[in-house]
Amino acid sequence: MRKKWIWILAVGVLAVAGSIFWWREGPIVVTVVTPTRGPAVEAIYATGTVEPTVMLPIAPRQAGHLVELKVDEGSEVRKGQVLARLDDEDLKNTVEELTARMWFARTQYERLQELVRRKVIAKVELDRARSDLEAAEAALERARAQRGFMTLTSPADGLIIRRDGEIGQFIPVGQAVFYLSCCAPLRVTAEVDEEDILRVHVGQKALLRAEALPNQVLDGEVSEITPKGDPIARSYRVRIRLAEPEKLRVGMTVDANLIVSEKENTLLVPSTAVQNGVVWVVEDGKLHRRKVKTGVIGAVRTEIVEGLSPEAQVVETPSEKLRDGRAARVRSSSSVPVS
Repeated sequence: MRKKWIWILAVGVLAVAGSIFWWREGPIVVTVVTPTRGPAVEAIYATGTVEPTVMLPIAPRQAGHLVELKVDEGSEVRKGQVLARLDDEDLKNTVEELTARMWFARTQYERLQELVRRKVIAKVELDRARSDLEAAEAALERARAQRGFMTLTSPADGLIIRRDGEIGQFIPVGQAVFYLSCCAPLRVTAEVDEEDILRVHVGQKALLRAEALPNQVLDGEVSEITPKGDPIARSYRVRIRLAEPEKLRVGMTVDANLIVSEKENTLLVPSTAVQNGVVWVVEDGKLHRRKVKTGVIGAVRTEIVEGLSPEAQVVETPSEKLRDGRAARVRSSSSVPVS
């Protein structure tokens, strides 16, 4: 009976050992790809936002309650067009009062002119009347200007992209009621990591993608680089001129790739296949480790300069289980295993 249990235990140990051996040394299923030829692009990735090149805040120079809105967000406006009015009733009364005072001062001045001509009064009285008239005219002109400030007009042709005011709301001096996009097409402002900023220059080509246009790649060009970075975010602001600004809208988020270099007709493999200058290939059903020399390293594809043949079966995503000489069952990318 004891010998029987010894045999059972021995068989169990052998089975476990065999399973472990098979797991470690048996054929492993790997996904392979064949290198392709195409352009190798080295780019700096950044995220950005579409914004107006020129955005003008339109604010009153006199405080008052908003009584009329003539345009809203999205309205296209012309230079000098009335956008809104603030309550100017008090200033209207002031203008009327000062107008009456000005006419009285003018009448007095004209009357004294005749008296001086007839030498009834001294000329000094006429000088005093002239001074009063000029002061009244200046006060009236100032009141009219202040009343004019209660009407907000567009300083240029453009598009109203934001409105911050409601009828009846009190608007302090200098608080913007509208923001006007004008005078230049839209642009993209992107944040570039400080590690990459030295490889960015004005005139550099940029490729842009927006979620609102999922199947399109838009062309751009670096137009400005801010000289001072953000020490907290550790980034620099880069502005990109758009080739087709009419396709985007203010506030959209875009992914920007700033092109550092481009090579045509290069040998390419997935970037996941290259680990520390090494790729794994399958030859005659076995895995082999290959040292390679890489060129342009992209987020998706990497250029192979030396060490790999165009017909090689390259493991797409190597794992720690791979060992040189181990048997492998191959499956092409997006396919079923092949013996």
